[in-house]
Amino acid sequence: MSARRTESAAETERLAAELARELEPGDVVLVSGDLGAGKTTFVRGACRALGVREPVVSPTFTLGRRYAGERCHVSHLDLYRLAGSADEEPGLFDEYLTPDAIAFVEWPEAAELPPVRVAARVSLRHAGGDAREVEVERCR
Repeated sequence: MSARRTESAAETERLAAELARELEPGDVVLVSGDLGAGKTTFVRGACRALGVREPVVSPTFTLGRRYAGERCHVSHLDLYRLAGSADEEPGLFDEYLTPDAIAFVEWPEAAELPPVRVAARVSLRHAGGDAREVEVERCR
């Protein structure tokens, strides 16, 4: 596991871009942290590195978004509003967690995901001002 301190949103995005370059379609990255810790900022940096050109915003109220990247689709899920997926409809994540997409899942602890290939776990913490402590655990 590697831990780094970033001093700005731009540095957090650059760190995410480094990870994104190593990812392959079918990979899932679990992104955890408190509210405002920089999860969506991290995902935005990864999406930009993967060639997503449209605005990347938190999908909190829609569960997820799917973007066209340069080499594959990119899915971005935010599970904050799910108390648990046991009562959710079957296949809730099917359109996002696909073999042709790299997926980023914010608040993964909020729901039980189907079996996926977790490529990395990312944890972000406030470190004062715009600074963040970012831990990246690669899983393969």
